[in-house]
Amino acid sequence: MRWTLPVLFCSAFIAIAADPIVPPDAKLETIFDGGVVLTEGVAVAPDGMVYFSDITFTHFSKAQKQPIEAGHIWRYDPKTGKTVIARSPSGMSNGLKFDAEGNLLAAEGADHGGRRITRTDMKTGKSYIVAALFEGKPFNSPNDITIDEKGRIYFSDPRYLGHEPIDQPVMAVYRIDPDGEVHRIITDAGKPNGVAISPDQKTLYVVSNDNGSTGIGRLRMKEDPEPTHKGRMALLAYDLSPEGKAKFRKVFVDYAPEDGPDGLVCDKAGNVYAAVRAENRPGICVYSPEGKEIAYIKTELPTNVGFGRGDEAKTLYITAGKSVYRIKINQEGYQLPAKK
Repeated sequence: MRWTLPVLFCSAFIAIAADPIVPPDAKLETIFDGGVVLTEGVAVAPDGMVYFSDITFTHFSKAQKQPIEAGHIWRYDPKTGKTVIARSPSGMSNGLKFDAEGNLLAAEGADHGGRRITRTDMKTGKSYIVAALFEGKPFNSPNDITIDEKGRIYFSDPRYLGHEPIDQPVMAVYRIDPDGEVHRIITDAGKPNGVAISPDQKTLYVVSNDNGSTGIGRLRMKEDPEPTHKGRMALLAYDLSPEGKAKFRKVFVDYAPEDGPDGLVCDKAGNVYAAVRAENRPGICVYSPEGKEIAYIKTELPTNVGFGRGDEAKTLYITAGKSVYRIKINQEGYQLPAKK
């Protein structure tokens, strides 16, 4: 995700979309509004519980003269409507995904975070380090995760925030094989952010959201601001080989000069749901596999999206600001098949 300080937004949300994706009377429902700074990485477990990250920017806490929190992962129960802390500290987790065995994978970022990929066994509660180094150096700030049907993990590694040294020579996308070996597979995506694999396993979508800096909160933004130059703002499509290699195919959507997306997911039909952070048109943009926009859901500046499961497979969860929302749509989300 690309981070900015949260903004206030009217609670009256309107869904604007074209059939058959979003019903004309669909509306966003707020299910959580207690985040510290920014919610992210919403993912639904096989049992239907909804997990999401609460990223607690340390510079924001210091500016507000508040206790510095160490990041949290929350769990929302759709049946009871209750939200509780599932894991804290989170390692400043951002993107979350469940693997085929129902374990929770987390992309832990910088800013006193883990800068690694971890797996939490949901039966025991124990967490394991999946990858923390590449060529003997820490990652920049793992951001988002996607998993293919062969169990390979793909994650983006930009840097938007944090005081830690930047040890990798490029902001890249990596692949972790089931045997634990890590490969750097994409180095030409600009500043990679959200990642998602199409249901047919042939396309790896990568967001490039280059905000022009690596230290949000460390620049003068109000009085005597320090200017930055934004880079590529686009959703990119890469051909994904059966071996897990990625080759650039095309710019799927170009958002310049506005800001591009953050996180994204696919439905079963292969449509892409992107959390677009353009200030002139923030919301969830839905694209066909050919790159044509076919629906739009207006929100405040969103960070990520995720589908429910089972009876809630047509529920879309959205993280934005300090909150989490949901909306009923007409399409079922794509989920990684459970391991048999």
